[in-house]
Amino acid sequence: MKTIISTKKAPAAIGPYSQAVEVNGMIYTSGVIPIDPATNELVEGDIVIQAKQAIGNLAALLKEAGSSCDNVIKTTVFIKDMNDFAKVNQVYAEFFKENCPARSCVEVARLPKDVLIEIEAIACKEN
Repeated sequence: MKTIISTKKAPAAIGPYSQAVEVNGMIYTSGVIPIDPATNELVEGDIVIQAKQAIGNLAALLKEAGSSCDNVIKTTVFIKDMNDFAKVNQVYAEFFKENCPARSCVEVARLPKDVLIEIEAIACKEN
């Protein structure tokens, strides 16, 4: 059975997709970008500011789904500039402290709303 996960503490979907979906205790998130959910506006700033917002949005979405960053199994991080990799790692380490998930990080030509970062995750529910 598929359950749609939605929260106002993360950016609303801007197209025909769900923020996250749960199936059999597994949570699959859509890509999350650095939008302030309170204003629905893009957070302006460098990669550090945008990464904190995007990953913070992901954490809020996981919490709504009954999970957390500790239960993430896999992330995919899309960044506009691979030269920002080290800075993204520093922010990422603030949210994923121990038993880090598997991860892919790729540079892409363009992201929605021309943001610098987008992140998606697969997680399991809290025990």
